[in-house]
Amino acid sequence: MPRQWWAILIGAALLWLLSALQPILMPFFISLVLAYLGDPVADWLQKLGLSRRLAVGVVFICMLMLVVMTALVVVPMVWRQILQLIDIIPIAVNWLQTHAIPRLEQWTDYDIATDFEQLRAVIFGHWREASTVAAQVLGQLSRSGMALAVWIANLLLIPVVSFYMLLDWDRMKRALRELLPRAFEPTVTRLARECDEVLGAFLRGQLIVMLVLGGIYAIGLSLLGVRFGLLIGLMAGLISIVPYLGAITGILTAELVTFFQFQAMWPMIGVAGVFLVGHLLEGMLLQPLLLGDKIGLHPVAVIFAVMAGGQLFGFVGILLALPVAAIIMVVLRHLLARYLDSALYDNPNSDDASR
Repeated sequence: MPRQWWAILIGAALLWLLSALQPILMPFFISLVLAYLGDPVADWLQKLGLSRRLAVGVVFICMLMLVVMTALVVVPMVWRQILQLIDIIPIAVNWLQTHAIPRLEQWTDYDIATDFEQLRAVIFGHWREASTVAAQVLGQLSRSGMALAVWIANLLLIPVVSFYMLLDWDRMKRALRELLPRAFEPTVTRLARECDEVLGAFLRGQLIVMLVLGGIYAIGLSLLGVRFGLLIGLMAGLISIVPYLGAITGILTAELVTFFQFQAMWPMIGVAGVFLVGHLLEGMLLQPLLLGDKIGLHPVAVIFAVMAGGQLFGFVGILLALPVAAIIMVVLRHLLARYLDSALYDNPNSDDASR
């Protein structure tokens, strides 16, 4: 059997194996990302004189402290604001029905109230249905000790696997490089190095950009006294992984909440100022300093990648869309360079030669 068929069979077997093992792969995937993010810091600590095990221990303790602080401080505050938001939704719907819709009907001469009443019935019907389903799911999880035990085991597995992956990260890279066919090793190593630069710029740089923007938006909105300011700011920071989407979603949501809360112009101007400061810092400082031009993805390509990933693989596809797109861009740039250096591109007699 030709070698190409063996490669296809091995690739198909690997895809089937990944599909079959999908329920247990998530903790290993999260551990892989954490180890990848922590390896440069561990390497830097090694250059300062620490052993690999001690450097990994320092990085691991810092990551663990960050997770614990987030769980103890940020999560309760965000959960409290989510509960407040759920409580205020019926009030906002009633305000729309009694104040906003009559004015819109006067301006447009269109019967909005009937359509809105139908929309309200659908929304609250699904709202009650969603709450019932959520209660059933939580009840089932509480009754199913095995499912709860598996979930807790996967959660506890993440720090253990992350520690050992981070400890043996350089060793695993050397082992993979030694397994490559010698004829392809230089090319594959160079592509892997370029992919590492792109992924490092994206994962580390974009994560810092998202956290900084979320902090700026959350602190600014909270100082202005906007309700749900922490929730809106963090949401806008997380969505900022897609260019302009985080700022647009955040400012529209914050302005709407500010209008309902204050019904005045100056607070709304203050909200616009907060998002303007965040946008300027992102464009003039954060993006050039942390990301530069390493990723090389056009904003339209970013939006398409996220939508395509969500359409094909759901939430996991959204998470993986940009890293995979960045790797594809590296491979495409390599193929383009090969094409530009080939006789097919710059040999005017290539057609004659092929005959």
